[in-house]
Amino acid sequence: MKHFLFSILILSLIPNGFAQNLICSPQDRNAFEIKMQAISNLEKQTVGENMVSVGKTFIGIPYVAKTLEIGEKESLVINLQGLDCTTFVENVMAFSLMRKYNKKDFDSFTDYLETIRYKDGKLNGYASRLHYFSEWIANNEHKGLLKDMTSQIGGVESQKAINFMSTHRELYPFLKDADNYAKIQASEEFLKSQSICILPQDQIQANEHLIQSGDIIALTTSIKGLDITHTGIATREADGRIHLLHASTGSMEVEVSKQPLADYLKGIKSNTGIMVARPL
Repeated sequence: MKHFLFSILILSLIPNGFAQNLICSPQDRNAFEIKMQAISNLEKQTVGENMVSVGKTFIGIPYVAKTLEIGEKESLVINLQGLDCTTFVENVMAFSLMRKYNKKDFDSFTDYLETIRYKDGKLNGYASRLHYFSEWIANNEHKGLLKDMTSQIGGVESQKAINFMSTHRELYPFLKDADNYAKIQASEEFLKSQSICILPQDQIQANEHLIQSGDIIALTTSIKGLDITHTGIATREADGRIHLLHASTGSMEVEVSKQPLADYLKGIKSNTGIMVARPL
């Protein structure tokens, strides 16, 4: 309860003191206003249904990789015109919080986005961004924004060395900086001691009835050093099955997967299963 109350305080009272670290084009500022108008017309729903309804307003937005790797220092990037899988989920959560707390102003939106995207809700350089999605889930659970449900729906404990960023330094421009590199290595060292739960791929269909619309789905992987390769939002569609609402690298836009989640994952060779987190 203490952590939950603290998180509410963060969400309500964060000062707008990071404006100098904000990157937002006039087009994205206008896109924010259009999005606020679109979500204001949605019916009042449960938290999960709200996530899906808000998420579906993004359908058709192009998939664009590395939208946060901008400038010479870490900034809070607002990009509503091109999304990768993680920024899609983050923006859906931020707009869902705007609806939940009846906020309409741009400053509240940037506060929510910073809270979601960064360790303990505070932008403090490149290494403060929650780069590994298993840590993103754990840290946002600590903030009281969501709950990791994987163990409760049949997940099994897994430990794996997470070091993809430091062992592939050349893929991350900000890691040319020695200080950033050292801090990322420190984060990876911490993650070595943290186990996660994974719902194995061959157990997803049997436990699908425990997944709710609006749950955040993270795809676990066999790729060495990496925890999660993709993420999206669960949505139970007209066929009664759970599908994935996500910024797709296949269609290169936000879409609902044509196949149910369990079948969709079978086509991904490196996939080992999923993590499931439920927004609160």
